[in-house]
Amino acid sequence: MKMTEPHALPEGLGRQVTLRYFASIREALGMSREVRTTHATTVLELRAELIELGASYAQALAFGRALRSAIDQTMCDDHATIPDGCEVAFFPPVTGG
Repeated sequence: MKMTEPHALPEGLGRQVTLRYFASIREALGMSREVRTTHATTVLELRAELIELGASYAQALAFGRALRSAIDQTMCDDHATIPDGCEVAFFPPVTGG
């Protein structure tokens, strides 16, 4: 098996992640949760991979849209590394009142 980076997965394999969607993203996708296998290593790459799945993902997760993300319930930025078996959540910014 060829390894391209010290912590990379063998070619052909991916990370299994649980995706959680909240608020308007959940409404646009018609689901609050799904489990996927991804080759993405960062949240940014994962978001790009999801956008390629179709129009509803492209609209809900568009790069011009302000979104927040979390890995295993800890807020993160787009460059955070996605570990295998983690939960990645996407949600719109929340304002208080």
